[in-house]
Amino acid sequence: TTEDTYLKIITAKTATLFAAACQSAAVMAGRPAPEEEALESYGRNLGIAFQLVDDALDYSAKQATFGKTIGDDFREGKITLPVVLSFRRGNSAERDFWCRTMEEQQQTEDDLKQAVALMTRHDALSDTIERARHYGDIARDALAIFPDSHEKDCLLGIVDFCIQRAH
Repeated sequence: TTEDTYLKIITAKTATLFAAACQSAAVMAGRPAPEEEALESYGRNLGIAFQLVDDALDYSAKQATFGKTIGDDFREGKITLPVVLSFRRGNSAERDFWCRTMEEQQQTEDDLKQAVALMTRHDALSDTIERARHYGDIARDALAIFPDSHEKDCLLGIVDFCIQRAH
């Protein structure tokens, strides 16, 4: 799986759901097309940012504070961006590790710890969060069409919350 493929998958799933929810609010309120498009863009990019953070959190001790088990994606063999980046940046032995644990689903008790170590070594988690910030910035920019208001501040706050839950 490449980074482009991964982004297409999360866009088709999470981001499309967020986009539809945001755009439908404008449609139901009878807002003009540019506002519909702005909210669709906001939702799509927020959804991508949300999923990127979620995928990074799966390998973080912070995950436990949200009541979720660390490493669920790893155990299920889900190819997320942290895995893609670690694989791409790794040496031959590290790539063999990823193939064994993710594609062949042959995992030992210590493999999750090894996966996190590889992600840390190759900055995969921090780079995933940086990409989330990038999409969060695009979501914020999409709201520029709207005048300053309490509602706009709330939407901007959602972006901040989404990104900050990684810290």
